[in-house]
Amino acid sequence: MQNTLLTLSDSLPLTCSRSGTCCHGNLVRLNPWELMRLARAKGMSPEAFRDQYTLNAGAVLHFNGSPNHTGKSSCGLYEPGKGCSVHPTRPLACRLFPLGRQIQNGLAQYMHEGPSFPCLKECPEVLQLPELTVQEYLVGQETALFEQAQDIYLEMMQNLADISFELLLDTGLAESGDTQVLASWRKSGTLDSTALVKKLPAEWLDVLMVPSSVEQSGELIRFAEAHQELLNRKITELSDSLTTFGSIREAAQWMMSLALFLAHAIGADARGLSEHWIEIAKSHGAKE
Repeated sequence: MQNTLLTLSDSLPLTCSRSGTCCHGNLVRLNPWELMRLARAKGMSPEAFRDQYTLNAGAVLHFNGSPNHTGKSSCGLYEPGKGCSVHPTRPLACRLFPLGRQIQNGLAQYMHEGPSFPCLKECPEVLQLPELTVQEYLVGQETALFEQAQDIYLEMMQNLADISFELLLDTGLAESGDTQVLASWRKSGTLDSTALVKKLPAEWLDVLMVPSSVEQSGELIRFAEAHQELLNRKITELSDSLTTFGSIREAAQWMMSLALFLAHAIGADARGLSEHWIEIAKSHGAKE
């Protein structure tokens, strides 16, 4: 089904009714900062929250609660008769619903897939509420800080991919005639986050999604900078331990899989990114 791009001035029935349509039968992805904030809201450690409320090492919320009248299961954070138990801390996907967001040419665009909003069918009371423009809806849902977090983790994803490029191109591995790395990148690009979890070392997934040694203050920039520093230290330790082309190859595969896993967590096009990065590597002499 084709996406319909929206302008910020478009007036649409976007008022949130709090009836829980968005809390049933949906896919809600989490970046590490959102996971940490949700854990704090529940009074839990990030690891405990991940284990109880998420799937795929923390990349998505678990919709395993009671079904509603349509038969769709609720998010585990939804309380029947009350609503979202962490509503002030809800992630960007919940704030934007039923809109999607994409970055194109450095600018954020908003879209909707399908001929009508699900709210109109499953929360008919919104028809009695005034329409909002897309801009008014975004302001009311307080999306700005959460969009900034997505953009920060988009950059972190690129940083992880860049490490994979360096391992392949700057160590002599590509010049040795290696073809396994790009084949691995292509394969990883076809996998969802469930399959990628099985490929990645648990230690690295923990560092990416539940960085417990990072101060859990909730302040975005401080958290993100400390998170990137932690990743940098782990990457330096890994690089210092690489002594053979075999170990370099494995690390280059891990780093790309980790970048693509984060792509899934922030809703980026993992397959498209892997193909794009493969072409860049080939243009610099890598072979497939």
